[in-house]
Amino acid sequence: MRLTTKGRYAVTAMMDLAIHEVSGPVTLNDIATSQHISLSYLEQLFAALRRAGLVKGLRGPGGGYRLAQHASDISVARIITAVDEKVDITRCRGRQDCQDGAPCLTHELWTDLSQQLYDFLDDIKLGDLVQWPCVQEIASQQDAEYGRDGATTHATA
Repeated sequence: MRLTTKGRYAVTAMMDLAIHEVSGPVTLNDIATSQHISLSYLEQLFAALRRAGLVKGLRGPGGGYRLAQHASDISVARIITAVDEKVDITRCRGRQDCQDGAPCLTHELWTDLSQQLYDFLDDIKLGDLVQWPCVQEIASQQDAEYGRDGATTHATA
């Protein structure tokens, strides 16, 4: 499986959003700064996340983004697929044309592994991730470093 920066950054940004949601809407600029992700890249990711119904934007002073659903209802797999990433490790991208237009000998092995990876990521919810002690510790360090509201102890589960 090759997970590009698109999928990794989308999950990271959604975690940041979930961690800080109790403080109100979160700006993309705050996420960009603390997570070291380009603001223009985040704008593209959040457009896809908004289309998928995972986030909602709030305009005006005090605006930003919020989760559109409870963090415990959002799986890592949903975030990854929302930004057009595939959880697929087959060489043919699931088209069954790996070897001269036909499936290769190991096609079903890689298809089954792809499904298991997807199922694994689908079982991990954003609300669970933000409660992990290592995530809480890193978020607290980032908040201190970038002067953000320290909402990590009240993260949305």
